[in-house]
Amino acid sequence: MSWFESFVLGLVQGLTEFLPISSSAHLRLTAAFAGWHDPGAAFTAISQIGTEAAVLIYFRKDISRILSAWFRSLTDRSMRSDHDAKMGWLVIVGSIPIGVLGITLKDQIEGPFRDLRLIATTLIVLGIVLGIADRLAARDESGGRHRVVKERKTLQDLNVRDGLIFGFCQAMALVPGVSRSGATISGGLLMGYTREAAARYSFLLAIPAVLASGAYELKDANEGHVSWGPTIFATLVAFVVGYAVIAWFMRFITTKSFMPFVIYRIILGAVLFLLIWAGVLSPHAGESAG
Repeated sequence: MSWFESFVLGLVQGLTEFLPISSSAHLRLTAAFAGWHDPGAAFTAISQIGTEAAVLIYFRKDISRILSAWFRSLTDRSMRSDHDAKMGWLVIVGSIPIGVLGITLKDQIEGPFRDLRLIATTLIVLGIVLGIADRLAARDESGGRHRVVKERKTLQDLNVRDGLIFGFCQAMALVPGVSRSGATISGGLLMGYTREAAARYSFLLAIPAVLASGAYELKDANEGHVSWGPTIFATLVAFVVGYAVIAWFMRFITTKSFMPFVIYRIILGAVLFLLIWAGVLSPHAGESAG
């Protein structure tokens, strides 16, 4: 991997990690369209550490408060009813599905799941699901001629059942094209949570999963077409860009719909299918070197 490739891929990672359009799919597609080697699952996992570092800094007050309350709750029974202490446990509970499935499906994640036809399918399907979830949220928020405004749930309402459902939604992102934020936010909206609550828990839930995945994949950084220098450079680029994107996205979702992302996903998936059908792009482009 050249330094230019690592810069572009780091830029793509930072731009797409927090948006519901799938960073892993865009890394895969960028390499395929440019004629580069597939950066591989190891590069994707490690570069995501950069964007998760952006989450740690952006949500530093929330994270510090949750960790403090959680650790105190281990010895102080009175703290166990505290919302922040509960959030610590709910992040742990919600991380279980992706941890188990990530290890179980490791070979598929690094092989068959990177087929461009599967990525095109997941882009379209999850786009439709996100569109439906977003429409339901908009209907609750605006009401209508024959409906009153329906109050949606916040993180104060989060419980173990919902945390596990969020966790299984996050685990779907092991398939490139699904999108970690897209799947968890869709799940949250369908369960009746506000956009802001679903997005905030999605980002907090991703921290242990992404950091653990990146650490697990560090041993593969020197294998195949991933080397330390370009990978670290891409991770730094992803951090800087990712911080700017997350700040913008958290403001965006308070007043805007997810429909632009829905339309983009469906169009991208359809174009990808068309290029594969026309023989312009191989569904396994770059895979042999990934």
